[in-house]
Amino acid sequence: MVGKLAQLKCIYTNARSMGNKQEELEAIVQPENYDTVAITETWWEDLHNWSAAINGYQLFRRDRQGRRGGGVAVCVRDIFECLEVNNGNDSVECLWVRIKGKANKADSTVGVYYRPSNQDVEVESFYQQLAELSQSLALVLVGDFNFPDICWKYNTAEREQSRRFLERVEDNFLTQLVGEPTRESALLDLLLVNREGLVGDVKVQGRLGQSDHEIIEFSILAEARQGASRTATLDFQKADLACLGTWLRVSLGRQSWRA
Repeated sequence: MVGKLAQLKCIYTNARSMGNKQEELEAIVQPENYDTVAITETWWEDLHNWSAAINGYQLFRRDRQGRRGGGVAVCVRDIFECLEVNNGNDSVECLWVRIKGKANKADSTVGVYYRPSNQDVEVESFYQQLAELSQSLALVLVGDFNFPDICWKYNTAEREQSRRFLERVEDNFLTQLVGEPTRESALLDLLLVNREGLVGDVKVQGRLGQSDHEIIEFSILAEARQGASRTATLDFQKADLACLGTWLRVSLGRQSWRA
């Protein structure tokens, strides 16, 4: 990313409970001076007071309603002016924070989303939010989407729910930037942006405590270009055979249906 300066240095983690990981998170965040910290699976409850989570950061949180587990949070360094974008639906484990840009730079909207693997009804409400906020000049969305069957190399999937998500990604002109597994052999945690060149320096490495998800580190850059076409070009010599098989099955199935 020569010639570009990071506007925001960011980190994301699926914590699988923040109950005993506050000090571990601070030990990762504070030495690196991350500007934003996005977390899924906080497992907080209403009684859990973490209003001053990390010294020097503002905390935004959305706890799961009515049952244990889940929950999302975003921490933003208190040198930034920011506000939560109200999504109007507490049942969706999603949080959006708008951060005012430095100097004459555009504001950035940072979202974090957690989708339980068995969730379906609430997903439509999330898609509505996504369609609205994708109109932002600079949108960055991270989270655990739980779509292990999606092949991002060819934008294909075997499950109907996963294909519906891919359609929403295409409809809103989003690009997914994580290219390696984040939990064992599955790519569950995603990083989506609505502008080419908006995010760089993406790294998948390390874990928070005993979490079984990898940490994602990235930078929101000071410049953003208009999005370009994301049509996949197939390289059969370097192809992932599992992904290629999925792509062929889906493509042939569509042709048979049209015939």
